[in-house]
Amino acid sequence: MSPGDGVAVKGRGELRDQPPPTASRRTSFPGTLLRNELLTTFRRWRTLALLTVLAAVPILVGIAIKIETGDGGGVGQGRGGGEGPAFISQVTNNGLFLVFTALAATLPFFLPMAIGVIAGDAIAGEANAGTLRYLLVAPAGRTRLLLTKYATVMTFCVVATLVVAISALAVGALLFPLGDLTTISGTRITFAEGLGRAFLIALVVAASLTGVAALGLFVSTLTGSGIAAMATTVGLLITVQILDQIPQLHALQPYFFSHYWLSFADLMREPVYWDDLQKNLGLQALYAAVFGSAAWARFTTKDITA
Repeated sequence: MSPGDGVAVKGRGELRDQPPPTASRRTSFPGTLLRNELLTTFRRWRTLALLTVLAAVPILVGIAIKIETGDGGGVGQGRGGGEGPAFISQVTNNGLFLVFTALAATLPFFLPMAIGVIAGDAIAGEANAGTLRYLLVAPAGRTRLLLTKYATVMTFCVVATLVVAISALAVGALLFPLGDLTTISGTRITFAEGLGRAFLIALVVAASLTGVAALGLFVSTLTGSGIAAMATTVGLLITVQILDQIPQLHALQPYFFSHYWLSFADLMREPVYWDDLQKNLGLQALYAAVFGSAAWARFTTKDITA
């Protein structure tokens, strides 16, 4: 038995070869691989810290709006002049709009940064910890493990988005009135329908992060350092969003994964505008396919030494 194959454990008068705890825990039962990856990811203090920060953003936004309007002035008016975003101006009339405002506030940076951290650490973190080769023993395999990692990251996308939405809904209900709401188009819809649209918007926001998740997973296959992979993914995210704001690059901007992120606002129109929503989802699918394939090609041919 080679030193890397297992450890000798004495039991009932004999020596038995057993795999290291990490390998035994994660790969003994093929059907539990995804479940164990989810449990491992969501039990990490880093994951819990990211979710806590995301939950705190709607609280801060809601308190800021409450303070801003406490003296009788409207949001985006009076002190600064001009008008604020459509969602923010409606929060004081209906707390449900805080859900849309919080998602709009977290989507450009906080949500994708959190996804970038989880995705960047998916493969590189295992390599850095020296557990990657144990995860690749039968019946896992490289393709299965990569798909499991991506599914875990996408689950985090949904959970993180729902954390923001639920936190915003709770704060909105505490600080502002709830009831029927007026869409961006000026039509009235019931609170129940508005709540349904809020849930749909949360799902669209989560789907908007599939491109970032695939990009982070690809970067994670390029290095054995989790910190380097996370930093690179977040750096690329910031760079793309800066480029998306440069007017001279308008011809390229529709191909940036962040360009149509805020198109979810069109779900609050009557009738719904589907053009930018479809472009956004199609673009995310393209990024997921390209960088997912690149991650698979890299990972399945990579020499695993850790």
